[in-house]
Amino acid sequence: MMKREMHLIHILFLLTLSPLVCVSGEHFVLVHGAYHGAWCWYNVATMLKSAGHNVTTAELAASGINPIQVQQIRQISQYYEPLITFMKSLPRKEKVIIVGHSIGGVSTSVAMEKFPHKISVAVFVTAYVLSQNLTYPTIRREEAIRITNLMDSKLFFFDGPNKPATARLLGPKFLASRLYQLSPPEDLTLALSLVRPDPLYNDVELLKKETAVTNDRNGRVPKVFIISKSDKLITEDFQKWIIERSGPFDEVKVIKDSDHMVMFSKPKNLSSILLEIAQKY
Repeated sequence: MMKREMHLIHILFLLTLSPLVCVSGEHFVLVHGAYHGAWCWYNVATMLKSAGHNVTTAELAASGINPIQVQQIRQISQYYEPLITFMKSLPRKEKVIIVGHSIGGVSTSVAMEKFPHKISVAVFVTAYVLSQNLTYPTIRREEAIRITNLMDSKLFFFDGPNKPATARLLGPKFLASRLYQLSPPEDLTLALSLVRPDPLYNDVELLKKETAVTNDRNGRVPKVFIISKSDKLITEDFQKWIIERSGPFDEVKVIKDSDHMVMFSKPKNLSSILLEIAQKY
């Protein structure tokens, strides 16, 4: 492993143990997407902390350095449980700014449903967004139509070869061409060392139940969407499809020349928008 990668992993291990605590400022909770972990926020977390804010980088189950293995995840509630546990631990009167990236928007949406009183605003960065009118199974069906060629990605069949796949790992070529095409090469190298398989959920009814949200609770939280214009995974038209069906949004921001991994390709732009949101909400 490269010296730089080992240094980053050491720093990010410390980040995942507890929030980066400042005396004052807002509290950001950053939620990673599939295959990744809390480590992917190292640039943005540092910038937000330097601006005087508290930062928690959530580590979802079977992700990053979380010890749970992907074959142990049988339902999505197990996957997002670390975020729910953290939200429960917040002081009664504390509110956070929660930021979900990619499929991390699903966990973010569930947190909004369960803890609307603890979230001042939810920010979705080229992410999936759930609403009473848009369920996760519906987004998955649309995803299957739009994302057909997974190139060198691999499927895992932990229940046996005659059962549906239970996990997927994105391949190096797919990561380089569809997620990291505009990101620094050293961040792609880091990702190739740290990405992990992501669980697949074959019980659609259970998936729908465990990701259901309502206007009465989820709908009470202000929402901001950040479009990544050059995203080749959740493309701009797919992002707009999600926005149209999961709104209304209080604001929609746009970052140009950014790939799917906005926190790597445009960390300063993303951090600047998050700081503006902190001032406004």
